[in-house]
Amino acid sequence: MTRDERRRIIPLAMRAALASVAMACTLLIVKAYAAWHTGSIAMLGSLADTGLDLLASLVTLYGVKLAAEPADHDHRFGHGKAEALAALFQVVLITASAIGIAVQAIRRFSDPVANEDAGLGIGVSVAAIVATFVLLAYQRSIIRKTGSIAIMADNVHYQSDMLLNVAVIAALVLDQYVGISGADPVFGIAIAVWLAWGAFQASSQAIDMLMDKEWPEAQRAAFMEVAARQPGIRGIHDFRTRRAGSHEFAQFHMEVDAALSVRDAHDIVERVERALRDTFPRVETLIHLDPEGHVDTDNPLVEADVTPHWFSKRL
Repeated sequence: MTRDERRRIIPLAMRAALASVAMACTLLIVKAYAAWHTGSIAMLGSLADTGLDLLASLVTLYGVKLAAEPADHDHRFGHGKAEALAALFQVVLITASAIGIAVQAIRRFSDPVANEDAGLGIGVSVAAIVATFVLLAYQRSIIRKTGSIAIMADNVHYQSDMLLNVAVIAALVLDQYVGISGADPVFGIAIAVWLAWGAFQASSQAIDMLMDKEWPEAQRAAFMEVAARQPGIRGIHDFRTRRAGSHEFAQFHMEVDAALSVRDAHDIVERVERALRDTFPRVETLIHLDPEGHVDTDNPLVEADVTPHWFSKRL
């Protein structure tokens, strides 16, 4: 990413992250009053989810801010993985909240308490749905302009928040207006399960990032397809990829005609780098040059190389 691109993208992503924090703070206060006034377990679950929304938005804000900082002497690949560490901390809080809500809901089965003023809880949930819809639309406009992965993840999280608010409305309506007294704790347990599932997904993504999991096969193939179209390449091997926060890294060994001069071979490398940068502007690419026929790999897991078989045939 060039310096000009960074100046343009980061402020937009920061605005979207700040908008998420502001909305989460507002909803947290309103839902806290509604949960206290109605005594609804489902509303309590929605309150907990909003608290986690606030934490997630703060993590997103931190991640976007950190992504704007260039690599330094001690972190030559940047600071992207700090976002994954923060996500794992968030997972612990999500899991604890889910357990607490489930325990409270189970107790409510044996010691039922009538909900009060369901209209307030429903009104708060409807307001939360409208506010979330506006935020989602704004985030999507920022994503189209910046392609920010952090804002994209926050957008997916708030989509699930809309479903939770719908569940709260259903629980309050069934409990107070339809007369199904067990609806509220049942929805409370469902929300706890939803939160636990979200924690599992978040932990999986964070662990994948920390473990340098390879890109999806379709993304790897698309990257190699661009490289394959460049003239002068005789072969590619030892192709490896990884992700760190909003940054992505790719490296591979590229074979060229062994009779080329150093200058001509270097020109081919620069041409390939420009083509990849134009198509994948947020990927940092490292290319090691080899003479044709000389497979010089620095990867000890040579047998684990998963460069598509079709690729070598097309060069």
